[in-house]
Amino acid sequence: MTEGKTLKLGLIGDNIARSRSPLLHRLAGDQNGIAVTYERLVPKDMGESFEQVFDRCRTGGYRGINVTYPYKERVTAQLRVDDPLVRAMGACNTVIFEADGPRGFNTDYSGFVAAYETVRGKMATGPVLMIGTGGVGRAVAFGLARLGCTELRLVDRDPAKAEALADALHSVVPDMDISIWIDAENAAQGASGLINCTPVGMVGYDGTPLRAGAIFGSDWAFDAVYTPTDTQFLTDAAAAGLSIISGWELFFFQGVHAWTLFSGLGLDQAALRARLLADDAAA
Repeated sequence: MTEGKTLKLGLIGDNIARSRSPLLHRLAGDQNGIAVTYERLVPKDMGESFEQVFDRCRTGGYRGINVTYPYKERVTAQLRVDDPLVRAMGACNTVIFEADGPRGFNTDYSGFVAAYETVRGKMATGPVLMIGTGGVGRAVAFGLARLGCTELRLVDRDPAKAEALADALHSVVPDMDISIWIDAENAAQGASGLINCTPVGMVGYDGTPLRAGAIFGSDWAFDAVYTPTDTQFLTDAAAAGLSIISGWELFFFQGVHAWTLFSGLGLDQAALRARLLADDAAA
């Protein structure tokens, strides 16, 4: 798996110039004495389709890749997914290239659970509003189910996507109360948790998915965006007194879990976190 003490990895996605994943995996390699290459692969910049870039990785000596917005659902059709829960999600963010074909995993799911528990421990989620039901939204929704969430309100510009997620969730948690809303501000009323799983707030996608006035009265907020870490959504939520779960925490834990899949090796998580935060502070 780490033959020759090198590991060739990559990330396929759009708008990933500021992704910290290359650094995370290189630092993980340093801890284990392995040279890691981790390439950013943007299909439109390469003049190729997602499928063409994926095939380039599959045949180009990569041990594995991460997949991010907007390809997490699209890649799943290319993969063997052994975990029935991940099959139900219909989205993968981590791919391992094996001799018998590529295998798909979702470390966004496990990463969100770890991020939530790091900040809130075993506190109940309460009713949750989630805006955005694409690839990361599907993973977070299944993470909420694992955390024991019993009421989930979904908002998406494409209601059919929200309905598809509701159906997928009900296939594994039939008792969850799932509703689909058009207006996020109305859906926020009485919600304990507020979640953004859209690219709004990311570098290149300025703005916030929920105006500040609609945030008051909730208990906690999570933003899947981590570039920048202090999105307007989380800044407004902090000002309103909510407990904040940064997208950086999801980034960290999904990367740690992906590293284990890529390499089969462990990590000193505290040391890795400190190095990453120090690099962020110096940037």
